Amino acid sequence: MRLYIAEKPSVGRALAACLPQPHRKGNGCIETGAGVVTWLFGHVLRQAEPEEYDARLKRWRAEDLPILPEEWRLVVNESAAQQFAVVKGLIERADEIVHGGDPDREGQLLVDEVLDYLHNEKPVRRILINALDDKSIHDALGDLRDNADFLPLKLSALARARADWLIGMNLSRAYTLAARRAGHDRLVLPIGRVKTPTLALVVRREREIENFKPATYYLLDALFQHAGTGESFRARWKPSEERTPLDPEGRLVDETAARAALASFGDEPQDGKVVKYERKKVEEPPPLPFSLSALQVLAGKRYGYEPQQVLDTAQKLYEEKLTTYPRSDAEYLPKSQHKDAPKILSNLAGLSDSPLAAWAQAADAEKKSRAWNDEKITAHHAIIPTTVAANPARLSEIERRIYELIARAYIAQFYPNYVYDRTKVELSYHGETFAASGRTERAAGWRAMYRTGKAAETDDAEKDDEESAVLPPMKKGDHADYVSGELGTRQTKPPARFTPATLLQGMKEIHKYVKDEAAKKMLRDVSGIGTEATRASIIEDLIRRRFLHAAGKKKVLTPTDAAYLLIDALPDTMTYPDATAIWEDQLHSMAAGVGTPEEFLAGQANFARDLCAAAARSQIAGGGGVPCPACGRGVMTKRKGKHGDFWGCSAYPQCRMTANDKGGVPDFTGKRLPAAQGSAPRDTNAPNAAAAPATERFDRQSAAPAARRFYTPTADEQAEMDALFFGG
Repeated sequence: MRLYIAEKPSVGRALAACLPQPHRKGNGCIETGAGVVTWLFGHVLRQAEPEEYDARLKRWRAEDLPILPEEWRLVVNESAAQQFAVVKGLIERADEIVHGGDPDREGQLLVDEVLDYLHNEKPVRRILINALDDKSIHDALGDLRDNADFLPLKLSALARARADWLIGMNLSRAYTLAARRAGHDRLVLPIGRVKTPTLALVVRREREIENFKPATYYLLDALFQHAGTGESFRARWKPSEERTPLDPEGRLVDETAARAALASFGDEPQDGKVVKYERKKVEEPPPLPFSLSALQVLAGKRYGYEPQQVLDTAQKLYEEKLTTYPRSDAEYLPKSQHKDAPKILSNLAGLSDSPLAAWAQAADAEKKSRAWNDEKITAHHAIIPTTVAANPARLSEIERRIYELIARAYIAQFYPNYVYDRTKVELSYHGETFAASGRTERAAGWRAMYRTGKAAETDDAEKDDEESAVLPPMKKGDHADYVSGELGTRQTKPPARFTPATLLQGMKEIHKYVKDEAAKKMLRDVSGIGTEATRASIIEDLIRRRFLHAAGKKKVLTPTDAAYLLIDALPDTMTYPDATAIWEDQLHSMAAGVGTPEEFLAGQANFARDLCAAAARSQIAGGGGVPCPACGRGVMTKRKGKHGDFWGCSAYPQCRMTANDKGGVPDFTGKRLPAAQGSAPRDTNAPNAAAAPATERFDRQSAAPAARRFYTPTADEQAEMDALFFGG
């Protein structure tokens, strides 16, 4: 029996429909004339929790960190236990298995991990389903691969999952405990390998805005008349730093100097000379089809849609068989797909109530743009329409808009290049340089489709001013007379706050935010931090956990107090994206067959050790409360015990200071603070540290220099604190 294992039920049903009859629906599967199709529900296996390795790790204690599993364990998700049993039984009966996970590294892992968990030794083939229409599935069935060819994808996804566990589990515990020592009793600080540097982007951006001081600067535009043609044109003064005071950004901020220059330009002689003239024909190819990130960014900027909305909509269009696999990081297409162009364009030309119809009718199906490039294709390709005709009347507004964006980008591949002449002119006048640039269109090409609706916004108004100039024909050595000048003012603006769409773009273009210049250069060509499938959910989770606040129609993001506290508590190595971006590059390389999970995870373990040690030393502000007189690190926290209210140090169990409650404040009257008993500080890197008995762990951890004083609690106080702290 051949067994097909799909990633989700919708894919399983579509796959079964393309296999020979007879079909019979079973329990969690469909029997066909060519084998049985079953499915998973995403990851039916999950990483084991710390307490599933060791029950004692259910309690969060600094002395147990870092937690570094020697053998990684997976556990069957309760919600998927029934389907897992179905899949397990079918694997036992199968002679051959066809892996039908989504065509990316996560899809590769979630089927492979089930096969590994069940110790499968039967032959496994791989089917790459990039779209759910019948033609795409039949093509994929005719091109089954050896699953072993995709081992690097699986290893990359496995390394990523384990790294996320190491960083998330250890550092979330370490810094939550540090926050509680500072008096933040109810605060949990979730830390993630990708999530935390993403949050830090918003925190730093907000501080840039808060500290921004606007500055006024001046622009001087002159009107010249070309001596040969008599035509007038404008050129902008480019002041020389040697002769004119400029700010560090090269802007003229001195109004007196600006007005003096304007006045001097009116003096004789008023003859300027063209010292540089360039006229160059430029051809711009059409923009590439969409990856998920590119689609999310454009839909966010154009319509205000959040990244998760766009992903959910693209997923629905995929399941309706209208578009191809949505979680793609590719912007290219295989050459073999080009044969479907006439059918797809014909379908689009039939959408009478959509602008797509006229664009598709004018497309040349024989044309082949740079998008068709097999060397740029791995497991999946760009998001495009399928050969299934869409009915816009059956689509919601957001579905129609997303479909039209995807379809327009596809149609553009069958249009000529946008062709224009780019002209650059420099004039010398009164020993100063004036410059102008202009653009003269020769052929609109694909750009004709992108001129409808709202014009694209630009952040560079000065560049727009210069490039919009209309320039007469001229050549080097021509003369032009100065006619007049005009002084304009501009004000510097703070950077714009992030929206979900622009934050996602920031995650994709993470090299722009990397601190280390060498790393910035190396990471320019990597695909950012996070994956196409996870970026939207990371941003959504930060909002849901109230680390980010989204306001207004555009969902402008601002950090909350908890976000500031978390980012300020962490060292730069965790909040700047440098390390995370380099890790993502390593994972990307691993997917291409370079590097091993063992090497990668060894680095992650060392990182976790270093940051857990840093957490033990960290001082987190803002907790308030009465400082502990014994250790000086924690604060006294009011607790309810069997015998009434009392106060204990938040750094418990490292510090066991307690005090009676007196009118809502701790009463230290009569408390004796003897010198600490000496013993060597605990080695947090010792391999058997987590296995030491609780009393031994406490004695080593609480050791301190002789000058440090600790309170020795009574037996009753000790029992009460232990019950509160270790009670679950």
